Amino acid sequence: MLTANHCSVGSNKQPSVMMLGLVYVTFGLMSAGIGFLYSVGMQYLPISTVTLIAASQLAFNAFFSYFLNSQRFTPFIINSLVLLTISSVLLVFNNNSSRLSRVSQVHCAAGFICTILGTAGSGLLVALQQFALRKLVVRQSFKVVLDLVMCQSLVASSAILVGFFASGDWKGFSGEMDEYGLGKFSYLMVLIWTAICWAVFYIGAVGLVLEVSALFCTAISTLGLPIVPIIAVFVFNDKMDGIKVISMVLAIWGFISYVYQQYLDDYMPKTENTGEISEACSSSIWLSEHSALQGAAAYH
Repeated sequence: MLTANHCSVGSNKQPSVMMLGLVYVTFGLMSAGIGFLYSVGMQYLPISTVTLIAASQLAFNAFFSYFLNSQRFTPFIINSLVLLTISSVLLVFNNNSSRLSRVSQVHCAAGFICTILGTAGSGLLVALQQFALRKLVVRQSFKVVLDLVMCQSLVASSAILVGFFASGDWKGFSGEMDEYGLGKFSYLMVLIWTAICWAVFYIGAVGLVLEVSALFCTAISTLGLPIVPIIAVFVFNDKMDGIKVISMVLAIWGFISYVYQQYLDDYMPKTENTGEISEACSSSIWLSEHSALQGAAAYH
């Protein structure tokens, strides 16, 4: 159930179709650009390196949420942002040892820059989604989430398809399917189920943005990032050295710090309300007893 404060933030007038269309198109084009940047990063960097760099999305999102959504910062949130940022910066000093053997230094730098830009773009996009949902949408429901996800994904897919055919990459699509070790059917299944999983994930992410905040959505997404480098060691034979282990530990520590702040935000108001109720009850009982004593004294 949506909270009452959500509805009170939005405008009293339903936005025009042109305004919503402009928002959806902007978000869709941003999603397409972010996907392209991440694809360049994964082409030139190991998957574990890309994943750990993506952990800094929480810091970027906090920065943009502060200006767009008046995000409140506490010592635990700041500690979380610092730890997650350090966990990503550590990878810069380990860049030479983690670079793929077939990738040059220039391509490796390009992959690192593209991954950073994609991560910053992701943080900005989620913050803008919260801003749009709170300022433009009057009736906030599950239909709003589906409309945003469907329209944004449609625009992003269309933009990617245009680039796919304009660049001529479609010519090698058949050959890529033939060279896939598990066969064409498995190749198609990987694409289809990847798309389905991303759709389910994105619906849940936008729902968190609508119900809680963009920063909380990003923190939940960050939870799975430290797991990927471990899986990459076994699936892709990726190298997991000491720097990446330290980076992963810092990422987990930063996430726990943020979750603890969420716990305090939920627990402390309840405690304060309980204390206020108890104090009010005690005052009422004292007043009742005092009035009774006064009445008895007056009677005598």
